[in-house]
Amino acid sequence: MKVELLKENLELIEKLKNVPVLHAFGKRDIGKLFNFSNVKKYFAGETIIEEGSYDNWIYFLISGHVRIIKNGEEIDTLRRTGDIFGEMCVIDGCPRSASIEAMDDVVCLATDVSFMDSLYNDDKVAFCSMFYQMVAEVLACRLRETSAELAKYKEELQRLKSVSNKGG
Repeated sequence: MKVELLKENLELIEKLKNVPVLHAFGKRDIGKLFNFSNVKKYFAGETIIEEGSYDNWIYFLISGHVRIIKNGEEIDTLRRTGDIFGEMCVIDGCPRSASIEAMDDVVCLATDVSFMDSLYNDDKVAFCSMFYQMVAEVLACRLRETSAELAKYKEELQRLKSVSNKGG
């Protein structure tokens, strides 16, 4: 049993080393992050985050797939190792904007980011700087994707209006 658990933990550590958003952190800072984190496993259909709830947890997807559900409708899925979810509530203090549900067996690194309040001086400045840079990169990427999707839908809407105007 212990050998199997050790093997599973080593595989998990290897996966985490390859998470792109964690590359900005040095070994010491990754260690701090892990000290305030838990590896959480969820089964298909299990709710990870409930829309409207409050907490200080941010999640790094290690394996599996999750769906993002807003007002009962699936709006997106996350499938890549290293995908982050739960960051918006942590940043703006507002309730969770969507629910997150496991689509299959999911493993996440769940980090309670309130630990940053316990850091002091240079540690706090350095760690918070790296953390918020990581979150900013994730949000910038999502904003680019959303902007491209919006432009595509606007173009399609204009095309439909044009066709409708020609026909009537």
